[in-house]
Amino acid sequence: MGAGTIRRAMDPCDLLVTNAAEVLTLRGPVPRVGAALDDLGIEPDGAVAIRAGRIVAVGPARSIAARFAPRRTLDAAGGIVLPGFVDAHTHPVFAATREREFDLRLRGKTYQEITAAGGGIFSSVRSLRAASTADLEAGVRRHFERFLDDGTTTIEAKSGYGLNLDDELRSLEILRRVAADHALEVFSTFLGAHQMPEEFKTRRGDYVAFLGEQALPEVKRRGLARACDVFCDDGAFTLDEARAVLTAARDQGFQLRVHADELAQIGASELAAELGAASADHLCKVTPEAIGALARAGTTAVLLPATVLSLGVKAIPPARALIAARVPVAIATDFNPGTSYTTSMPLSIALACCLLRLTVAESIAAATVNAAYSLRLHDRIGRIEPGMQADLVVLARSSHLFLGYELGASRVHAVVKEGRVVRASA
Repeated sequence: MGAGTIRRAMDPCDLLVTNAAEVLTLRGPVPRVGAALDDLGIEPDGAVAIRAGRIVAVGPARSIAARFAPRRTLDAAGGIVLPGFVDAHTHPVFAATREREFDLRLRGKTYQEITAAGGGIFSSVRSLRAASTADLEAGVRRHFERFLDDGTTTIEAKSGYGLNLDDELRSLEILRRVAADHALEVFSTFLGAHQMPEEFKTRRGDYVAFLGEQALPEVKRRGLARACDVFCDDGAFTLDEARAVLTAARDQGFQLRVHADELAQIGASELAAELGAASADHLCKVTPEAIGALARAGTTAVLLPATVLSLGVKAIPPARALIAARVPVAIATDFNPGTSYTTSMPLSIALACCLLRLTVAESIAAATVNAAYSLRLHDRIGRIEPGMQADLVVLARSSHLFLGYELGASRVHAVVKEGRVVRASA
């Protein structure tokens, strides 16, 4: 070094993620609609610098290494680095699995027939009400571990198997307690309108009134949920019932989410758009008119390909039509005990490619930045950009294309949540 040369001091950082074949930054517009959904903002041979739980720089590995002095280095080992998966539709509070119903569907029974016979959601309600809080809490903790193992760093988690005040509040309180000391970030949703309870079968109006006048205010008072969801479909809540619950929720400051158009087209998607819901989920039977309404409202279509596969339904969500109409599209697992017993977003991405015909890039964007947008958390998660929360997953594959090509394999090398390595392979 010559006498006149001044060496620039290196910036400190807490964690440097380096040696990545690809860093999928997802930099760009939010939400991703139309052609923008297919752009991952790939940084080849990239690195990410993290300080105080936030991303401070992303770029070519050589330039990042020359700039930062890390306290710790995470070697991506030639894998791909992308934002931690955001699972925007899950049901993790339940007491028992329903594998027998899966077998019944294979033998010709429909979802509606099983529900009418007292199975389905009603079965989960009975088992949850009978379960101890300790057992339910232990189950939720196990499920949270599975999400992290699969590279998911944030989930939307619903109640909905209590269907009375005590058990709905108990479910939401369990979610809050487990999340308080767990790395997984949880966005809680009140789904007291998951199904009409059997004890209110002949008094449907009373239950709708109870939700709006008692349940929602108490959930709000305790700060247990940020959103309210309604299952508005054939055999669940009618359009008028859903409107009453969602309007009450909106008036009390809840974000709105809607199970819509899964089993029949009764106007649920149009209702979601009309009320400014953040998401309309499932959409197997959505019409072109409803797609237009969702596009105009900016409501995210949350598609659940694992549920489509498990149910064996013939009507598949028209993902390409939704994208062409510039509806924000997200994908999620729909993790639940009856119709989608998986926590794997990599599997959901592969199924979105194979069943819904999304490209791999579109599916990844739908599982990260657009899923974050559907929860209105896009200002801090879902992208790898300076200032964003450092939520990352490192996959042991050299190209993002393996996420669609390799069915069902997570290949998680490491998971970072708020700048802390919470999973790492040996």
